[in-house]
Amino acid sequence: MTKKQVAGAIALVLAGFLFGVILMSGFNAIKTTVALDSPIIGSQDKPLGTKFDPLSTQDAFVQVAKEVIPTVVSIRVVAKSESRRAPFDFFHFFGPDFEFKIPEPRPQEGMGSGVIITKDGYILTNNHVVEGAEKGNITVTLYDGREFKGRLIGRDKLTDLAVVKIESDDLPVARLGNSDDVQVGQWVLAVGNPLGFNLTVTAGIVSALSRNLGIIRETYGVENFIQTDAAINPGNSGGPLVNLRGEVIGINTAIASRTGYYQGYGFAIPINLAKKVAEDIIRYGKVRRGVLGVQIMQLDEATAKGFGLDKPRGILVQDVISGSAAEEAGIKAGDIILECDGKEVNRPGELQEIIARKSPGDKVKLKIYREGKTLEIMVTLKPRNEDEEVAKVEDKEPPVKEVEPGVLNLEKLGLTVANLDDQARAKYKVKNGVIITRVELYSEAYDKNIRENDIIIEADRKPVRNVDDFKKIVQSHKSGDVILLRIRSSNGQNRYVGLNIP
Repeated sequence: MTKKQVAGAIALVLAGFLFGVILMSGFNAIKTTVALDSPIIGSQDKPLGTKFDPLSTQDAFVQVAKEVIPTVVSIRVVAKSESRRAPFDFFHFFGPDFEFKIPEPRPQEGMGSGVIITKDGYILTNNHVVEGAEKGNITVTLYDGREFKGRLIGRDKLTDLAVVKIESDDLPVARLGNSDDVQVGQWVLAVGNPLGFNLTVTAGIVSALSRNLGIIRETYGVENFIQTDAAINPGNSGGPLVNLRGEVIGINTAIASRTGYYQGYGFAIPINLAKKVAEDIIRYGKVRRGVLGVQIMQLDEATAKGFGLDKPRGILVQDVISGSAAEEAGIKAGDIILECDGKEVNRPGELQEIIARKSPGDKVKLKIYREGKTLEIMVTLKPRNEDEEVAKVEDKEPPVKEVEPGVLNLEKLGLTVANLDDQARAKYKVKNGVIITRVELYSEAYDKNIRENDIIIEADRKPVRNVDDFKKIVQSHKSGDVILLRIRSSNGQNRYVGLNIP
């Protein structure tokens, strides 16, 4: 073979190799193009292009926390215990825990949270935080450490909301947002006092809307919870759920848990509903609630098809209550409510919340699907007949009672004292004073570590010789004053203790 022939052969081999490479590349390119660009698989739309700036988000969290924390309070409640069974096992309310049996009724202490909604001291919280509270035993602690005795203005079992009042002026007030604008996926912060850790802030997202848990065991109970994965624990109840604008969008109320502690899901009452309830309680002392008068259920696919719908949508009217607003407006069993006041309703809680934000006499426009046709019906809501949904509390100071000669019961302070006899003077090595014979559990005195058999030897720097001396000094004070006691403990040590008079 000549050199010319060898060169030609090499050229042919190289040409074949290059053709093979080009051909393989072409096949690969075709396959790749089909996988990425085919209109059958995937979308032709451009990516969302969402940008995440960690520093900006961090700054937003910090700013919101600074703004909201001063408006959040700790609520401490001493309540009478009642032996009763737990109403549910899986979902746990926060606040005072009355769901275990005890051999004898005795005071129980619970902690919850609240949010200040007016400068003059109205505080929004949960009903279950203050339910069962004895008179004069709600203590509200502000973020700056100041303590006030709270007065229960009213509570609403149907929404698990309540309003407490403290006497103060120019308080920081939370900004209330619009819960109708809340969307799944948006960032939220929960602020409260979980597990005794005051003013704790946790972050998460709104993970679902319109949750109905079945935890409000009332005929007209309203449940349309905002679900969040922000860590919420017992003690968070009544605290705010806020967006990144620092607006309160919900009141934290419950958790889904097998242990009673955070396992990923918390639930908040929408603030639009809470605002209406709070305004009614403050203005009227009770909730003026309009009632539609229907029994409803959510549609599943089979039932929806049975009524002629292409998919499950709307709320099925199971029954209409006799004499109700719904009956007078012509609503019938088997109707499907598609919209209420122009808003789609596909879950019972969505309709319940809209109605619960209305008052008796208000009109609502319902879009109804009936026997293949769509019609609109205007309904004028009626009031409820029952008034027991709100417990209103009268404000009366507990008296100082002389149980028997030489024995004094000071209910305000949680103390019972008696005159010393010669044997007690010798035992405790004191010349004068009164002996403490009883301390109420979780009372003002109990919290200051005053116990039975302690001796009060001075009050307001004046010697206490007997019960009459002590009674006069206590009665010289008005509510909100501090009485300074000097106490000889049973171990012989002396100390000063300041007690707030409720």
